[in-house]
Amino acid sequence: MDAPLNPISVRDRLVEDLLAVAGRYCDLVEASGDDRPYWLREVAEVLPRLHAVMTSLHRSAPQAEHDHPVDLDARFELYSHLRELLADRDGYFLEFDCPREGTDAMSGSLADDLTDIYCELKHGLRAFHTNPAQALKAWLVGYDCHWGQHLIDAQRHLAALAAANRLL
Repeated sequence: MDAPLNPISVRDRLVEDLLAVAGRYCDLVEASGDDRPYWLREVAEVLPRLHAVMTSLHRSAPQAEHDHPVDLDARFELYSHLRELLADRDGYFLEFDCPREGTDAMSGSLADDLTDIYCELKHGLRAFHTNPAQALKAWLVGYDCHWGQHLIDAQRHLAALAAANRLL
């Protein structure tokens, strides 16, 4: 009979997985561009893994305020780059949007989702080297309060793009 798993070792492995997936996601976003035709498909493959590891770690999420400094100029620059790159694949209707004939008023933006996820993960990766416990806590709280919804919205929109064969 197998010995029961040590919860600490499982959590350590999940944190290692989170670091790897977060690093991969940030690398993909940083390398996005017209010369990488498959980058959006790669992002679509990484996000479910990010979601799985965050869901697994989230069982013990701490209760705290979510705040971390955001460089708004850098964030806007990344958002603008991704929005231009995504072009007509960027906007989408959110669950409760009521599309009206003759209007393109989509309230969801894949560029915004990807940017917010990136900013949260990049901040955590930088912080992890100096204070791993605090970085993990910030990721978990941020996931709960903010970027977890962006992750779900991005996955939903990417699935719709994949079904329409529009990830390239």
